[in-house]
Amino acid sequence: MDYKNTLNLPQTEFPMRGNLPVREPEIIGRWQAMDLQSKIEAAGAGRPNFTLHDGPPYANGHIHIGHALNKILKDLVIKSKRMQGFYTPYVPGWDCHGLPIELKVDQELGSKKREMSKAQIRKECRAYARNWIGVQSTEFQRLGIFGDWEHPYLTMTPQYEAATARELARFAERGGLYKGKKPVHWCPSCVTALAEAEVEHADHTSPSIFVKLPFIDTLPVELAPLAGKKLSFVIWTTTPWTIPANLAVCLHPELPYVALETGGELLVMAEGLYEKVVAQLGITDYTVRATFLAPMFEKLRCRHPFYDRDSLLVLGDYVTLEAGTGCVHTAPGHGQDDYVTGLRYGLEIYNPVDDYGRYRDDVEFFAGLHVQKEANAAVSAKLAEVGALLNEGKVAHSYPHCWRCKKPIIFRATEQWFISMESNGLRDKALKHINDVQWIPHWGRDRIYNMIENRPDWCISRQRTWGVPITAFYCKKCGEAVADGKIMHHVANLFEATGSDVWFEREAKELLPAGTTCPACGHDDFDKEQDILDVWFDSGVSHAAVVEQNSKLQSPADMYLEGSDQHRGWFHSSLLAAVGTRDTAPYKAVLTHGFVLDENGRPMSKSMGNVVAPEKVIQKYGAEILRLWVATQDYRNDTRVGEHILQQVSEAYRRIRNTARYILGNLHGFDPATDSVPTTELLEIDRWALSRLVGLSERIEASYNAYDFHVLYHAVHNFCAIDMSAFYLDILKDRLYTAATDSPERRSAQTVMYLILDAITRLIAPVLTFTADEIWWELPGQREESVHLAALPRFATDLRDLELEERYKRLMAMRSDVTKALEVARTAKTIGSSLEARMQLAAPAGPWRDLLQQYRNELATLFIVSQVELVDALPDGTRGEEVPELLITIARAAGDKCERCWNYATSVGGASDHPTICHRCQAALKA
Repeated sequence: MDYKNTLNLPQTEFPMRGNLPVREPEIIGRWQAMDLQSKIEAAGAGRPNFTLHDGPPYANGHIHIGHALNKILKDLVIKSKRMQGFYTPYVPGWDCHGLPIELKVDQELGSKKREMSKAQIRKECRAYARNWIGVQSTEFQRLGIFGDWEHPYLTMTPQYEAATARELARFAERGGLYKGKKPVHWCPSCVTALAEAEVEHADHTSPSIFVKLPFIDTLPVELAPLAGKKLSFVIWTTTPWTIPANLAVCLHPELPYVALETGGELLVMAEGLYEKVVAQLGITDYTVRATFLAPMFEKLRCRHPFYDRDSLLVLGDYVTLEAGTGCVHTAPGHGQDDYVTGLRYGLEIYNPVDDYGRYRDDVEFFAGLHVQKEANAAVSAKLAEVGALLNEGKVAHSYPHCWRCKKPIIFRATEQWFISMESNGLRDKALKHINDVQWIPHWGRDRIYNMIENRPDWCISRQRTWGVPITAFYCKKCGEAVADGKIMHHVANLFEATGSDVWFEREAKELLPAGTTCPACGHDDFDKEQDILDVWFDSGVSHAAVVEQNSKLQSPADMYLEGSDQHRGWFHSSLLAAVGTRDTAPYKAVLTHGFVLDENGRPMSKSMGNVVAPEKVIQKYGAEILRLWVATQDYRNDTRVGEHILQQVSEAYRRIRNTARYILGNLHGFDPATDSVPTTELLEIDRWALSRLVGLSERIEASYNAYDFHVLYHAVHNFCAIDMSAFYLDILKDRLYTAATDSPERRSAQTVMYLILDAITRLIAPVLTFTADEIWWELPGQREESVHLAALPRFATDLRDLELEERYKRLMAMRSDVTKALEVARTAKTIGSSLEARMQLAAPAGPWRDLLQQYRNELATLFIVSQVELVDALPDGTRGEEVPELLITIARAAGDKCERCWNYATSVGGASDHPTICHRCQAALKA
């Protein structure tokens, strides 16, 4: 007889190889055919709402690996919350305005752009953005990201643009919007102002000069002995091009200063720096003639090095001893501290540089020179010519660059629109509401707090075309700027009806409410503002444009989730925009992830050839491997990805998949509705496995609640690899294969395996989105159409048996020792397979011996050998109570090999009808 046909061998159509690049699109097609998204929406009715508000990626180019990390993390949160009983609508969005798109369109249009109106150019930008939105939407969905992809929010739709204009109007109504001349970050290459969030710091080498400014006023009486000597204040700067704009020298009000005599003149600098400075200047022969405090020089005058104007001596506590001379070159038109000091002392906010980074035509000596490319050398040469240059060198330091063109920027005073950080207490309110938010990780709170605490007023105007217009007007007669809330709301209504292009298509009088007159002079003829809004204002008001206006969402949002750079970006602008108009934060929690680096910890760049593109990973491994990679990472830190890492993740995926496949194969013919065994009647090892499952379920749900997805991954992987494959499922094979099909012992194992796979499939569904449904559709029994319509598993608490788990922990440790002994015997050719072994065990008196006695009838099954005998003495005469630890001897098993179960038994040959099988298999055949 062929006994193989009498065994319950695994049967399943679930493939061993995932073939994910092919299978995943098929699963997406099945989701679409069943209209899964609509069913998820319907299932959420009446549940508590959890709103994760999507930070809009930029609609420009294919998605990169950072996008994949971000969107998958959001998907993990949303799917896990949904399976915990929440309604979790996800509305994806896109940031559509801004300079990168405008520059790309400029390149595509070429000379044709000169013949086009702003409205026509904007239509081209709109079409460009819409094309990339379609591309990115497809790419995100390919990652298995669920959401309302048919109705995303776009910052360029009429409804969104109108909401943006209304939020600006609200700032105007509250008195927070103003126009002023202040130094701002300015990119001469992109020809626009930049927000704080649009500035990146990178290494840069700048010229370094020491310059003396001659003192021309009367010396304070305390320094009368120095009268008659030539005295100069020494400044140091790494931006020589700003010297033409110098209007003051700033000293610290509390630091001591010295006057050094050298070469027949006196040089003034901070006492704490003079030794370092004279070394840099190469001065070896000098004498300290006086030490004094700066206030005695306040409002006295120096002379500009080469212009016929004064340079006022002023005080400021921002002067430090970290570098320089302690005498700070001050140009109010080229620095924030300089600007504040200039206002305090009534200095002109003087800026001699035009939009393109060149000196204006009225700048003596340097007219037309580019300040970054030509002016530094020219200014230094002029300083040398007039005898004011003491030293010249270079310094490598961190310098602000434009985040778009990557070129160095300048500080430059211009007329811009600002949102005040002080009006209505915006700064103080924002700092207060930061403490109302849960920051994940916690250090995010300190990071954004420090940024808000020290940031200048928010420059919201940009000198470009593609964006939401700043809906302000100018009186043609007196030049008065009119930013009236009611007028701005009127314009916002026009935007909602026709889109913001109307601003560029109509005259000012067609945009203004009838009867509008200038509040300053009563004139009724106006010009329109030509600047557009900062794109960070665009996305920052999404709480108002999206969350508040979409009935599916709740405000404030439960969570914002983005990369750590958004503390200065979207988290930052959203907080100011919400607090400034609603006196509340737009989010309850903020989760931050790090950047993605290559396997060696280096930033990715095309020039280095180390870019890992999601598309390439999907083509080779499938999106599921990217999703699992995200779950393996502690996203709070920078993460790494590369070929070696992806291969490791792929191996881990295979272990999880094969565990599922093995269980599915052994559930063939099992109906959970009719074949399940009550938990009180389960075999002990099955109760142990169920207890371990309950513990796993608790740990994973806790990890979802804490957003510790890497903890989840390790828990599932270890459960599959150690508890299941290496122990439980290995032991079960004999019972599953050889016991009668519907025997209590086989049904006990199947019951628990079913519960295990059902639970694991639910637990991993947020991570392994495709595979979970693939398993779900193969599981026996009635169930939801998709695992994504199901809930996380719930178990009765009394199924957790910690005492039982502790016993099996000791048995597993003993099994590890047995496995090593079997390997030694196999190497010595004593046995081949472990079923050829007969084992004798001797243990010292105490817990180990008691445990062996308790499980003496199950030990052969646990160790997967044919026979185990507990002995009081070993063959060499050693008594069991005398041994210091468990001792194991292995010999060939007694009896013959059963042709059906392959165990060795003395009962083989005991039956005439089946002389080659053991008594256990004979009983199974009769059943």
